[in-house]
Amino acid sequence: MPRLHLFELEDQHWFPKTIRNYMTDYLQHVTNSFDMYKTIGPVLKKGLDSTDTKQIIDLCSGGGGGWMKLADHIKEEFPGTKVHMSDFYPNIPAFERHQKAHPEVIEYEDQSVNAMEVPNELKGLRTQFLSFHHFKPEGGKKILQNAVDAGQPIAIFEAQQRSVAHFVQFFFSPIFVLLMTPAIKPFSIGRLVFTYLIPVVPLFIWFDGLVSVLRTYSPKELQKLIDQLDNGDRFNWEISFVKSGPSKVYYLLGTPQ
Repeated sequence: MPRLHLFELEDQHWFPKTIRNYMTDYLQHVTNSFDMYKTIGPVLKKGLDSTDTKQIIDLCSGGGGGWMKLADHIKEEFPGTKVHMSDFYPNIPAFERHQKAHPEVIEYEDQSVNAMEVPNELKGLRTQFLSFHHFKPEGGKKILQNAVDAGQPIAIFEAQQRSVAHFVQFFFSPIFVLLMTPAIKPFSIGRLVFTYLIPVVPLFIWFDGLVSVLRTYSPKELQKLIDQLDNGDRFNWEISFVKSGPSKVYYLLGTPQ
């Protein structure tokens, strides 16, 4: 399938913040319910060890992604490591819930953070979960270049491939939204209204999910971005996947030599 960089609704500055938060809350609920990232520890270890850091700078955190579960693994596997969550459109209520659940692990940035221009004071292993596909090639290149220029390791994770199988899988996502929404915490009347009475949340998640598949980079396309970087040869690059139950989590890892 060719890569099509169509627009996702939640990326738009005019998109209602409340609806965006309902959508990212659903995504974090799914990833945590299935503990999607429980097997990525070895990838994170390579990134952390490359600069001997105990700080993870999570970019494009959305509603917190899989950190509610992943923080437990971090605490067990990498004691003393802190996770600093951030986003261009920070979901502060979600960040606060994560920090309250894991105060010894989770911190967050309450100001907007651009993944292409990370502030110099945010140092550590940069991570992105289910978000790199949101960026056009020039934006993706800027994210990688910014990490190289700062000498900071970066690990990018995606749960989908650009394939017919994954496209069909996401086609049925509204059914899962309807089934799983009652279990999302904290309870919200508004979430129920915009999921069942005015079902824009399942519709928008369906649309953005299908677009996400079409925007996902293939390994060859990721390698092309790497090849275009200035001083990219100062980093070691790894493009692969780890098994996570019946699924796979695909990743790009860049570490300073």
